[in-house]
Amino acid sequence: MNAFFWWIFKLVIGIASLFLFIRGVEVLIGSYTLNNPAEFLMYFFSSSMLILMSAVGIIYSAVKIFKRVRGEL
Repeated sequence: MNAFFWWIFKLVIGIASLFLFIRGVEVLIGSYTLNNPAEFLMYFFSSSMLILMSAVGIIYSAVKIFKRVRGEL
């Protein structure tokens, strides 16, 4: 049963990270339509941080699953 929860946990992290990655890209694209420079900077840097953090979650899940499938973990 422990292996089942391991797979669920990694898949949930990967799917949530993918959702946040897509949302971050949408916010980044939307930030270019703003007229106020202060708002643009706030949205730009927040979406960049969201994209970077979610990319780490996607890479983490992919590497752990890949290692588990190959039998290294």
